[in-house]
Amino acid sequence: MQLAAFPKCFMDELCVHRTMSVFDWIALAEKEIKPLGVTGLEMYTGFLTSFAPDYLAEVKSALNTAGFAMPMFCASPDFTSPDPAHRRAEVEKERKMIAVSAALGGKTCRVLSGQRRPEVGEQEGIAWVVACIEDLLPYAEEKGVILVMENHFKDNYWQYPEFAQKMDRFCAIVERIESPFFGVNFDPSNTLLANEDPLELLRRVAPRVVTMHASDRRPKPGLQIGPEGITDYTQLIHGEVGTGMIDYDAIFSILRSVGFDGWVSIEDGVNGIEELQRSARFLTAKMGL
Repeated sequence: MQLAAFPKCFMDELCVHRTMSVFDWIALAEKEIKPLGVTGLEMYTGFLTSFAPDYLAEVKSALNTAGFAMPMFCASPDFTSPDPAHRRAEVEKERKMIAVSAALGGKTCRVLSGQRRPEVGEQEGIAWVVACIEDLLPYAEEKGVILVMENHFKDNYWQYPEFAQKMDRFCAIVERIESPFFGVNFDPSNTLLANEDPLELLRRVAPRVVTMHASDRRPKPGLQIGPEGITDYTQLIHGEVGTGMIDYDAIFSILRSVGFDGWVSIEDGVNGIEELQRSARFLTAKMGL
């Protein structure tokens, strides 16, 4: 296993306010977390200000110079719109993100199901998602990039939570797609938001796990989680790995039992680089790095 990092604590600085560039993040990571065993930096579409080849080459050069791989590219396609034209546009957008991942040296590119729109039924939504992902697989194979579907809660900038947030719906999609260029990006703490057991989900999908987000969450004190899970990020404390509700000993035991040897990417909270450093120390110890 190898350890990467995702700068959850700097999302708005990188994607909205643009007070931090991707090059700033690479330089900061080289100084602050590379010495702790982090050898990869996961990228997200919003970190990049262009998808032009020259710009992507510049980002890849900065990563290489700093000694980082870019193993995981985090895209957020939305395949559950009732409008077929919108779904086709999302497929084309994801196709471009596969190419971006390959240009940066990535071996995986995230896919999601899409937003949980109230007017979309379960079976039609599942059918749309499967069709969209299967449409992308030949191109993913051509580029040598594995599509990894995350058991997600909600993209930071979406209106609705994830269509396949619940375990049964997520597994129904995963089980319908058989390809060496499709697998799972497992995020244990996202399962908590669905009021479900992370270990139960992992046991169901462990042979399909290609990458993992290492995150940890806890509800705010006194919060009552209903049958639909948590649907509002403001009701959570999303902090350093190893201080929340996730049993990482059990998670790594299950992953090792199926021979998992992929990338684990730290998805830390919102309180800055010091927490990210502590997460890195925790995970390198648990992973035996």
